[in-house]
Amino acid sequence: MRRSLILAVLLIFALHIIANTTMAASSTQKTATQNLTEHSWTYNQGYMDDMRIYQTDAGFHGQKLVTGTRGSGTVSRTIDAHVYGGFEKGYDEMTVSEWGVYQYKPYTPPLTQSDLKNALCAKNYEVGSVVSESYSEIRDLIKDTKAIQTDEVSVYEIDSEVMGTAKIGSRVQKRSTTAPIYVMGGTYIGYSVIRMDIEAGNASILTLPCP
Repeated sequence: MRRSLILAVLLIFALHIIANTTMAASSTQKTATQNLTEHSWTYNQGYMDDMRIYQTDAGFHGQKLVTGTRGSGTVSRTIDAHVYGGFEKGYDEMTVSEWGVYQYKPYTPPLTQSDLKNALCAKNYEVGSVVSESYSEIRDLIKDTKAIQTDEVSVYEIDSEVMGTAKIGSRVQKRSTTAPIYVMGGTYIGYSVIRMDIEAGNASILTLPCP
């Protein structure tokens, strides 16, 4: 009887430790800091379809913002964003500004197509960031892409001028159990100039210059 009582006490004690460890892990995952700084300028004569999603927490928590552009014509647009999410005591902050000039014009892609393609994909598993960049049906392409990746920060710089089709995508997510603080995807057809600087990490140092 005494042995059974001791076993029961030890079992309850073990379950208590497991429960506390699980709660601590969940709390750590929920409050995992993730910062993002973005400066981008996009100029497109043709057709474009892009969207950005910023958020500081999952579900109905935190701050949310969605912005995008779709259609044909001439677009000159600048976006500046600073997002801080996942801090303790519920401290979330988001600052996003967008400036643009939009002129509608029907666009018909040229009949000639090129089989020349160019693509890049960079990932940082420590920070939780990925950026992809691909070009197809290229008539002309001038590009300068830079990636700086450490265990603390990811910096991606895209500077491209293309006559053809460009596809840019990015995702910043600390871990699988946290909400992605940034999701971006865009397709640009025709003549495009794309300048995009993205910095993500545990403590964004905000060193990205404005385009």
